[in-house]
Amino acid sequence: MENNSVSLHRVIKASPEKVFKAFSDPLAYSNWIPPYGFLGILHHMDFKVGGTYRMSFRNFSTGHEHSFGGTFLEIQANELIKHTDEFDTPELPGKMTTSIWFKSVSCGTELKVLQEGIPSVIPTEMCYLGWQESLEKLIKLVEPEIPDA
Repeated sequence: MENNSVSLHRVIKASPEKVFKAFSDPLAYSNWIPPYGFLGILHHMDFKVGGTYRMSFRNFSTGHEHSFGGTFLEIQANELIKHTDEFDTPELPGKMTTSIWFKSVSCGTELKVLQEGIPSVIPTEMCYLGWQESLEKLIKLVEPEIPDA
């Protein structure tokens, strides 16, 4: 966790297509990306290179929200998503860049996340903890195989 960045690595027992869909589907994304104790409100998501997104995390206990958004810089289906993130409040200045890699492995998907340029007022260990919680929620979404009937 150097230079205001965090890096995470997971192996997920689901196909790259299914894991990628959890990032690209607006409803899925708004459900798993907020850390525990937060609700995700996705205002818009135009999932394409050059497209933008805006969302808010609402603290379930206090009702306080913080909003952020960004631009999709690179998208390679089932392989890579790279986007920017900027908070709407001046207390959290700067532009972060998040890169997510998806790789097919024998038991599912190897997922790597790198978030760079985290505002200096956010402790990187708290950001890392939040990402760990989000990835736990992602795994619980994509690993079950539930038939329709």
